[in-house]
This record gives sequence, C-alpha cells and structure tokens, in this order.
Amino acid sequence: MRTATRSPERPTPDTTGEPMTWEGVAAETEKVLADAVNSFRTTAATPGLALLWERIGEGLAGGKRLRPQLTFHAYAAFGGHDATACATLGAALELLHGALVVHDDVIDRDFVRRGRPNVAGLYRDDAAARGRSDAEARHLGASVAVIAGDLLLAAAFRLADRVSDDPGIRDRISGVMHAAVADAAAGELDDVLMAHDSERTLEDVLEMEQLKTAAYSFAAPLRLGAILAEAPSGRAEAVARVGMLVGTAYQVIDDVLGTFGDEEQTGKPATSDLREGKLTVLTAYARKNPDVERLLAPVTEELDEPGGAGEVERVRAALQGAGADAYALTLAHSMVADALEEAGRSELPPALRSELTRICNHVLHRER
Repeated sequence: MRTATRSPERPTPDTTGEPMTWEGVAAETEKVLADAVNSFRTTAATPGLALLWERIGEGLAGGKRLRPQLTFHAYAAFGGHDATACATLGAALELLHGALVVHDDVIDRDFVRRGRPNVAGLYRDDAAARGRSDAEARHLGASVAVIAGDLLLAAAFRLADRVSDDPGIRDRISGVMHAAVADAAAGELDDVLMAHDSERTLEDVLEMEQLKTAAYSFAAPLRLGAILAEAPSGRAEAVARVGMLVGTAYQVIDDVLGTFGDEEQTGKPATSDLREGKLTVLTAYARKNPDVERLLAPVTEELDEPGGAGEVERVRAALQGAGADAYALTLAHSMVADALEEAGRSELPPALRSELTRICNHVLHRER
C-alpha cells in the first residue's frame, strides 16, 4: 500500500538571520532533492514507477553540485539571503542536469556513468538477468532511461516554479529554464547531426558545445542566481556572458578528458565519442591532417570489441601527433582569460569575480 506524502511545495523563506554560506545551501540542496525524489517515489502510481524514482534518486547522489554552486555565488553576490529559495533553485537545476545526462547517455549508447551502471544500465542488467537477448536488454534499458529523463525534466520545472512568490521573478526563472532546455536540445541535435559530417568546422563544434553544455550548466545558473536576487537584467546578462565562456572552456577540457582521460576517473568509457563518430574540438582540429582524417573515418562500434583497445590507442596517438590536445588546452586557457576579462569589464561584484576565478582554475585543472 502506497504511503501518501505531501508534494513538494514552495519553500518556506529562511528567517534565521544567519549569514548564508555555500555549506549551508549545499546541505539544504541535498535535502530538497531527497524530499522531492521521496515525494515522487511514495506517490507513484505503480510499483514500477516507484522503483524507477528510487533509482533516479541513486543516480542523482554525489557530484560536486556545480550548478547549485554557481547559482549560490551569483545570488549571494547580488544581495540574496534566502538560503532555502537558493537551494530549491539549485536543486531544480540538478534535476534538469540529471534529465539531460540521462538522455545524453541514451544517445551515446552508454550504460555507465561515474563508474557505475546508469539508469539504462541497471534496467539492461535486469533484463539480461531475466534471459533477454543483449539487443533486447539494451533496448529496454534505453527505453526506461528516456522515461526517467522525461520525469526529471518535469520535476525540474515543478521545483523551479516554487522558488518565489513574486510572479515576475517566477516568470523570468521559467523563461531561463525553458531557454536552457531549448539550447541544450539544439546543441544535442547538432552533436548528433554533425557525426561523420566532413563539412562541419571547428567553429561549428564550439557553437554546438556552447549550446549543449555551457548554456545550461554555467550561463543559466549564474543568470538565475542574479534573477532570484532581483539584480537588474543587465547585470544578470553580464554574468551569463561570463558563464558562457567558462562553460565552453569546461566542455573543451571535457573533450580532452573524454579521449585521453582515465576511465577510472572520468567514470565514462573513453570510446564513447569515437564510437559515435562525434565531432569534438580534438577531432575537428586534427582531421585537417589527411592521414588523421582517414584514420578517424572507419572508427565504429568495433572499438568496444576485443582488440578495440589497440585501435583507441592508435587514434589517441594520431590526435596527439596532430597537436589536437595541445590546441584544445590552449583554447580553453584563452576562453578562461576572456571570461575573467569580461567579469572585470562588466564590474561584477568582487566576491563573485573571486569565485569565478576559483572556478576557472578548477575548469582548467580538473581531472574529471
């Protein structure tokens, strides 16, 4: 018998008067996420849906909570002081991120995330244990993951709508959330359509990465934090511009880690992008060399077959020989420098500029 529980409601404003810290907001963000998932799980219409929400909750656990952090720093820098509202908005962004990650894994045919089975992987393994063929088990896992992503998207907007009582603030938040999803979808679509497309350029790849990652993971959280703090629209747009530059640098570094990183640290197969024929900054730059272009052309699912490791190493060596990794790292450093210059030119609050500098250093030197 299902236990009824109250659906997530608009947060009660924080009236303690104590200074707002990231540590406090981080703890509150975890509570908001856990309460939301538990509410959806315990009011699920079927046992199957309840189990799916339980697994969604497990998948949301962990991580550095980058998007809530960005929201917090912008919110605090522009004078915000309601920790609960900030945490609720950060939690909404984590749900949105969870949805996009789940769908991205389906597109990439990945069944592992952070070194363990993702939602698709769990249901694939269940199906395999019940005697389904490998193809059937993979299809079932991917199908459930699509449903999970849809649920997470709906939950993200539900939480975001409960952040503020002010209709104007709610409307601006809703607009940014919708734009973030639209941008991410446009970027994901280009990512899929660009695979094996010899006409696409490095500039096309960078535009795709801005839309697919930077817009929702960096620009939107910073803009939303400013909006929640009731900062003027010009200030919100300025901090979003900085976020777009930092976020694009983040994705460029991600391209490098996705190809050359240690799978134990990245938590995702290094063959994913190569297997799908995805264009990244690395491959778009290196394929100007005809020898590299010929090597990349036949790369397929065989990378995951026995002996595929040797093929991966050949591709990695070719990319390095073309200077692709060095180029990508130099490009990321240049974008970070532009971001910090933009932050100074826009006269963002000193505390926010300081945090953005710290985040930029993390982007350039992260291992996962």
